[in-house]
Amino acid sequence: MTEKYSRQILFAPIGEAGQKRLARSRVVIIGAGALGTFQASQLARAGVGALRIVDRDFVEESNLQRQMLFDESDAAQNLPKAVAAERKLRAINSDIRSEGVVADFEPRNAEELVRGFDVILDGTDNFEARYLLNDAAVKLGIPWVYGAAVGSYAATMTVRPGETACLACVFPVPPVGLGDTCDTVGVIAPAVAWAAAEQVTETLKLLLGRVEVLHGEFLSADIWGNKFQRVRPRRDPACRVCGAREFRYLDGESSFSGSLCGRNAVQLRQADSRALDLRELGMRLERFGPVRGNEFLLRFELAPYELTVFSDGRAIIKGTDDPAVARGLYAKYVGS
Repeated sequence: MTEKYSRQILFAPIGEAGQKRLARSRVVIIGAGALGTFQASQLARAGVGALRIVDRDFVEESNLQRQMLFDESDAAQNLPKAVAAERKLRAINSDIRSEGVVADFEPRNAEELVRGFDVILDGTDNFEARYLLNDAAVKLGIPWVYGAAVGSYAATMTVRPGETACLACVFPVPPVGLGDTCDTVGVIAPAVAWAAAEQVTETLKLLLGRVEVLHGEFLSADIWGNKFQRVRPRRDPACRVCGAREFRYLDGESSFSGSLCGRNAVQLRQADSRALDLRELGMRLERFGPVRGNEFLLRFELAPYELTVFSDGRAIIKGTDDPAVARGLYAKYVGS
């Protein structure tokens, strides 16, 4: 153990005692995209004892430019990102416990997915998921680190429930101008790395109990335009989440369908998970169009649509952003 982490142990704020503390720590990452894969890789290499990475999607070739845990073989196999991430993390560091969870982070499972962890890391790509994460973290009293990257812009903030401003203090409503995604305006990998590096650094401080060196600010940067901003957010006593403890995202009803921003795709969830026989489904669909898959998912092409169906019944339908069309295709070819 000493040799593997020797350069990190030489860093005085960590040392041998800190390394042992990291080995006893648990971190959950919500989202295995650009931010999440960077976070997971760095925390695994740092020797954080247990990592859980939660993601609903699968690896595509367009991910490889910025999602550092994946390679061309993962995209060719259409592996779920959580599965591919777990395999890579185990190869990076066999000393730690790595767990990939193929699931959508939603009100029905949010608390279960994060309970018992020391820190939650934001690797999501939309404010609805972040508000849900904020609700769960504040309710359970778990520190979490917000992060975002799009274009050449990146931002991060650390939330310690009961001690600092939460996301709803800073953004009572989704901020105008931050609705762009990497699917609509692109993203450069260095912007991702900037935000994720700040997130990982803050996480290490939290895990080591070094709260006095947390930056305590909302940091943002346009690394292409060389613009940097630091704002110290104030906790709002009237905040609906950390003040009134009103968890509207956590207590809200799950939406069983929704467009995926910038993807021309709709995700469908079942009210109750059901086990699908993907092999049987694939054989049934072959007469309609090309089918390929693996033990985790099945992809079916029916121009101009593409259906990706997961073993729990969840599906992503590309080629439309209309939930009604997506539900119709699902009912016709998969079954209601």
